[in-house]
Amino acid sequence: MADENGTPSDATNEPLANGEDTSPQVGMITQYTKDLSFENPSTPGVFQWQSQPQIDVQFNISADKHGDDLHEVVLKIDVKSTADEGTQFIVDLSYAGLFGVRNVSDEQLHPFLYAEAPRILFPFARRVLADAIRDGGFPPLLLEPIDFGTLYAQQRAAQAQGGEATDQPVGTA
Repeated sequence: MADENGTPSDATNEPLANGEDTSPQVGMITQYTKDLSFENPSTPGVFQWQSQPQIDVQFNISADKHGDDLHEVVLKIDVKSTADEGTQFIVDLSYAGLFGVRNVSDEQLHPFLYAEAPRILFPFARRVLADAIRDGGFPPLLLEPIDFGTLYAQQRAAQAQGGEATDQPVGTA
């Protein structure tokens, strides 16, 4: 087939003659808090502490296939705030999205599940995390945006050099 300029078009993305659509399609079906835990082990004394807190943020991404065209991507964020006097709070959040995916090759699917889907989920997970910390009596923690695409590329490069077999980018913010 040719477009209006007479140049050949990519026939692989056009519907087949029998009406079957072969175009790649990706869409978020829903997003949800899969698991949320907030611990405030040093109350009520923690609210009298004067030392500056040290905040450690860890995150992890996992993806699971649920049916032919469904994938669940889980963005796990763990936050621990400590001060000289002890632990202020610990938050563990697993925020997930269910994505419908059709006609996407494996070489395109993997970057979507481990870079693009977490990018889509992150602002919502960040809000849930900030609200949980605020509801625990502390100033809300507003995480800086994370460049999941760059992290994904770095992880793939490290795998190519070191032969690692892990699929989940893990990092510290």
